[in-house]
Amino acid sequence: QVQLVESGGGLVQPGGSLRLSCAVSGTVCRLYIMGWYRQAPGKQRELVATVTYGGSTNYAESVKGRFTISRDNAKCTVYLQMNNLRPEDTAVYHCNADRALATYWGQGTQVTVSS
Repeated sequence: QVQLVESGGGLVQPGGSLRLSCAVSGTVCRLYIMGWYRQAPGKQRELVATVTYGGSTNYAESVKGRFTISRDNAKCTVYLQMNNLRPEDTAVYHCNADRALATYWGQGTQVTVSS
């Protein structure tokens, strides 16, 4: 059974930083593109960033220069370093593992940016 378990969310002031982690188990990580998505109240889920097994990355325009996605293939874990956080970054952040034949989601972790 494939499981994705996120951690690292919380409450932070504008301009602050958080680091999210997502540990994947029950599958072969190298087969998947790993990513982070987020969903704010009343809005659709949107892409934040993705990273391939080889380390190629893709970011939403709204987070470029502030967020960094990375993965540790040996630990089958993906990270999202979020700097210079803004109130509009407030959302539930979901980890995703995607391949042509299947996609899996974590349960989500809340990130709240507020003073």
